[in-house]
Amino acid sequence: MFTGIVEETGVVERIQPTAQSIELTVRAAVCGRGLKVGASLAVNGCCLTVVKLGPAGKTRCVQFDLLKETWKRTNLQFARPGSLVNLERPLRTDGNLGGHFVTGHIDGLGKITRWERLGQDHVLDIAAPAEVMRYIVFKGSVAVDGISLTVAGVSRKGFRIWIIPHTYEVTALRERKVGDAVNLEADLIGKYVEKFVSARRQR
Repeated sequence: MFTGIVEETGVVERIQPTAQSIELTVRAAVCGRGLKVGASLAVNGCCLTVVKLGPAGKTRCVQFDLLKETWKRTNLQFARPGSLVNLERPLRTDGNLGGHFVTGHIDGLGKITRWERLGQDHVLDIAAPAEVMRYIVFKGSVAVDGISLTVAGVSRKGFRIWIIPHTYEVTALRERKVGDAVNLEADLIGKYVEKFVSARRQR
């Protein structure tokens, strides 16, 4: 479980397809500290398992094995060596919930349709698939590339978010452009509410 509060932007070091999976290696600083093989790490909002670690230092190489299904369903497929990725370690039981509950299970890929600076902030419009839009509500929460964000507007096929300067500066959003794909995870609470309501209707 994560919160959507990005701890740092890691840098993609290497991408190596194999017969069974895709080996993704990311260089991390903050999130590399105290990390162990078998631990979970959110990479662009996708919960991945650490399978190999480089020597500890100011930065550390962290390797993951991605199933081809995961590769196809996330925007990690578009990453290249040198690309920035958002990183977050799992929520500790004694930690602060600064964003919202994020599972690290991507619901779908969105597409940036508008991304520009307006005043001190940036406006971000995202076209999203129907299976994600059903859970998007005005002033609700959504995870975009693992970032906990508040929905500022909703249309039939997409939604709008305002990005403050701090979020722009400390996340991989600063690399994004119109047409890019972003990982989307809808609010977990909305999914449970839908499930409960549906079960009651069937009684």
